[in-house]
Amino acid sequence: MATVKTSAPRKRRLAATLVATAVLGSAQTATATPSDVFYERSLMSAAGARCGLFSASLSRALDAGRVQARGAALRAGASAQQLDGVQQRAHAKAASVPCGSKDLTTAAGRVRKAFEGYALLQRMNYPGDRASWQADRASSATIPFWRLSQAASFGGDRLMFGLAGRNTELLAVATFADGAQPYTARLVMRDPTLTLGPYLRARAGGSLADNAAPRAATRMFAPETRDTAPAPTLLPTGAKTGMTFRFPREAGDAIARLDPREAIIVEFVIQARGGREIVRRAYVEVGDFAAGRAFLRVS
Repeated sequence: MATVKTSAPRKRRLAATLVATAVLGSAQTATATPSDVFYERSLMSAAGARCGLFSASLSRALDAGRVQARGAALRAGASAQQLDGVQQRAHAKAASVPCGSKDLTTAAGRVRKAFEGYALLQRMNYPGDRASWQADRASSATIPFWRLSQAASFGGDRLMFGLAGRNTELLAVATFADGAQPYTARLVMRDPTLTLGPYLRARAGGSLADNAAPRAATRMFAPETRDTAPAPTLLPTGAKTGMTFRFPREAGDAIARLDPREAIIVEFVIQARGGREIVRRAYVEVGDFAAGRAFLRVS
């Protein structure tokens, strides 16, 4: 990881190195660690905001790349605390570079070249360890569609989970093989205020459920709405019926703060005979949810 030196010549050499590797696709980035890439993108994002270097669209594209780099660094073994420190150093460096400096101007030009094509992309795939997110920035004024989604199967049932519609609402849309109709659902995830970090117990080929936090270390979000007639465009592939539960935006913010390797749980609660409750659980990998959400904001 790059560190800030105190002498002027070393500062200049460091600045030249940083601007040469500040964007995706530069030759030096091929040998950079994920934490290095996160540092570089954080630096350029902060410098761009301070000096007005980029258009709003390009700034959002760069931020989406920064968020994705953070997820890659976490997967590579960096802790959230370490990356907080990396970002602080990047912001400090960005604040110390004069807005009119030649190095920063060169770096800004490379950022524009690297990300101008990215800003035009309409669709992205974000593969994870066990699942992936599909992002779609195409808009529709009349037809509800998935903007960021992950598919999951649980038993004979199937789930689509993510952000949908022009308002990017957080939805869980499920179809049940036996025609079950849950009366409610719950979104369960690790509570960072109760834990020191994620629970990552799944080994290679293991179950995503192993990376969910134990119940005592979780927080729960209840749905704001329940709909027994989802839009056909939101149903799992081939399904004709299903149910939709809409969760608060706060839940999406909470997911975005989690480690990309961990799992969240969508629980569907069914009323059985005699008043007994049956709970069916689907597991969703956090993955690059935060990066995909940032990608949707690029316009």
